[in-house]
Amino acid sequence: MEKVACFEKVSFRQFYGDLPEKYREDALALYDVIVKPKRATAGSAGYDFSLPYDLELKPGETARIPTGIRCEILNGWVLQIFPRSSLGFRYRLQLDNTVGIIDADYYHAANEGHIQIQVTNNSDRQLSLKQGNRFAQGIFVPFGICVDDDASAVRTGGFGSTDQK
Repeated sequence: MEKVACFEKVSFRQFYGDLPEKYREDALALYDVIVKPKRATAGSAGYDFSLPYDLELKPGETARIPTGIRCEILNGWVLQIFPRSSLGFRYRLQLDNTVGIIDADYYHAANEGHIQIQVTNNSDRQLSLKQGNRFAQGIFVPFGICVDDDASAVRTGGFGSTDQK
């Protein structure tokens, strides 16, 4: 297997700034227990992302989860984020953008490349997850570009920044 990336924690300052207000009182304790994503087995493709805090989602409710994680990725690779299949089957937990795409240059964004995952509970029952529960998975995938590609812009922002002019 080719080694193409390295997970790291974002700074406490960045994590605190992205944390929902109701969790900020316990921010340092939450930050201290953030774990880098890892594979469950040697044959797993996905790196599991864990919740930094307890999460309750009513049916139809959405939450943006600051993972506290960033990822340095080699050029030519992308990290794709998906919900864990067990949560998709049981709760129809879905990523709001269907598949999260973390580009190699996101690591250098103004938000430190902080990976935040926005999910919605599309089931008819409440979803209750505990801090440390695995809720999403990331898979590294190589990609190619067109022979006449001339992209030269440099990323500066985070969520949706490449659409902003």
